[in-house]
Amino acid sequence: MMLTDTLILVIALLGTVGVLVLLQVLLAARHDHVIAAAPKYQTLELLDEQIESKRNIKLDLDSELQERREAIANFADKQADLDSLERRLGELHTEWNQLDDRREELRELALETEEAAIEKAELESKVTELVAQFDALGNKLEHAQLVLKDLEESEAKLARIQRTIDELKPLAERLEGAEKELSVLERRKSEVTEDIEHLTQRQAALLTAVEDLEQERANSNAEADKVKLELDAVTASISASRVKEADLQVAMQSMEARKAQLDRELGRDPETSETDDQLKELRAKPPVLLSMEKWKTKLTQSEGEALEDVKTRLEKAGLQYSDRTIKSFHTAMKVNDTAQMAVLAGISGTGKSQLPRQYAAGMGIGFLQVPVQPRWDSPQDLMGFYNYIEKRYRPTDMARALYHFDYLNNQDSDYRDQMLMILLDEMNLARVEYYFSDFLSRLESRPARDKVADETLRKDAEIEIELPMEDAPRIFPGYNLLFAGTMNEDESTQSLSDKVVDRANVLRFAAPKAINSSISETELPAVKALSRTTWESWLVAANQQSSDAVTNEALNSMVTIMKEFQRPFGHRLGKSILSYVANYPSTSHNIGARNALADQVEMRLLPKLRGVEVDNQAFTKLLDLTHKTLGDEALAEAIQYSMRNAEDGTGQFVWMGVTRA
Repeated sequence: MMLTDTLILVIALLGTVGVLVLLQVLLAARHDHVIAAAPKYQTLELLDEQIESKRNIKLDLDSELQERREAIANFADKQADLDSLERRLGELHTEWNQLDDRREELRELALETEEAAIEKAELESKVTELVAQFDALGNKLEHAQLVLKDLEESEAKLARIQRTIDELKPLAERLEGAEKELSVLERRKSEVTEDIEHLTQRQAALLTAVEDLEQERANSNAEADKVKLELDAVTASISASRVKEADLQVAMQSMEARKAQLDRELGRDPETSETDDQLKELRAKPPVLLSMEKWKTKLTQSEGEALEDVKTRLEKAGLQYSDRTIKSFHTAMKVNDTAQMAVLAGISGTGKSQLPRQYAAGMGIGFLQVPVQPRWDSPQDLMGFYNYIEKRYRPTDMARALYHFDYLNNQDSDYRDQMLMILLDEMNLARVEYYFSDFLSRLESRPARDKVADETLRKDAEIEIELPMEDAPRIFPGYNLLFAGTMNEDESTQSLSDKVVDRANVLRFAAPKAINSSISETELPAVKALSRTTWESWLVAANQQSSDAVTNEALNSMVTIMKEFQRPFGHRLGKSILSYVANYPSTSHNIGARNALADQVEMRLLPKLRGVEVDNQAFTKLLDLTHKTLGDEALAEAIQYSMRNAEDGTGQFVWMGVTRA
């Protein structure tokens, strides 16, 4: 299009130049013709005019010629521009042909741009939806923050309510005791009322009989006298019953007043004159302490000699326990600061109760057996309760023993340098956490042995006697008390809670391989009292074992294995294991450390594996630890036996104990 416009311009210019040249030729011819036709003789003036005219014509023609030359020059320039444009046109054609691929790419890019625009629109739509969702989530978050704030306020209110409940628990327990006493009185009142009604009916019947007899008195005077005597007896019985009913009514009114008082959350001041009567029974010594007063004191002896005394007594009692079992139980008693009790578990008849009893007698330690009852459901079953009718505290033998062995709060204690073992016999007949959990927490809260004299530190561990007085007596269960428990495993018992298992050394007695046929001797050696000073001289601090390479390697292996079982343990159990190893009695350090570590695998770790699938690969590492590292073949075989027993049943591991030769 550009080339065509230029060509037309050039043709137009050429036509214009041709017309101008033709016009000039015609004018020149006409001028020559005029000159030729003019007369040959003219005047000078006429010639001057003609010359001047020619000169003007010449100037005009020169000017026009100059214009034509400039036009021709411009035409040359235009021609040069035209040639340049033609060359540029050729180049553009070449570029146009070369840009076909680029145009194709541009068309594809345009399509992609269009698709991107569509996708952008879709994304913008989705973004709009997400923004709407984000706004909705923001609203929900604001609502959740409000709910969280309300929840925090509710938790604070719940904490206040819980504190109020804790404060009211003693009142509730007292109210419960009063209600029980009231229900007993109501039953007694009902029984007396029934007796009165029965006697009243009998009286009416006898009166009727008397009237009949009076009519026949002439014929039966003797019978009438007999009936009158019976009537007098019944009348006297009725009078006595009515007096008894009146007394019961007064007692019931008193109890109802007390119940109403407790219902209003009373806080009446105790009468100071009643304090001695309230504590009278608590201060009475239980039989076990009275028998201890008759013991002679043991001469100072070593730990090994004391264990030999225990073995001798067991043999004379017709009881067979391995040396390893005796040392294990003895060590479990020594570490009562890191493991609060020892539990002896297994089937009935395996000697669980006899071991602690004869051990205590052989050592010279007092022994109090507390038979657990299935109905136990509160700490009162261990320590006793306050009787609001009698206004007197009714303690158990265990509470009396704890009171007299607490030489820190009881300055009149006669047992400052003696030891006492308390055995909760068949402790899982009732749910342990109901009656023993609080007491176990007190034991765990005890300060270190060398800091028990600090009243502030031992306050959390002290047990406050339930008495309606401001300064009720407090009992500190000190380290001169050893706690053990037995548990039978049958369908009538409860399993131990994790809290007890974590704080106890559990010795599980397997079924015996052979029946013990030994017979006990008629007379056993006399018991001699072991001093607390001698006992404490045998104790070793746990930090003395922390640098032992064998112990540290085995303990790290235990930590790793229990993590793989998903049953990890913390610093408390680790410290307890170190304390057990440090206090294990043995003449050979390496053998003693390995035996003690194997004991801790048995007593602290295996009870935690209840319910673990036996196909867990961590059992292989556990067997390597017990057999190869610690060299306890009997324990490794017992673990394998428990695993095979699980494979034949539920597939879940249950530790069945180990029998040692």
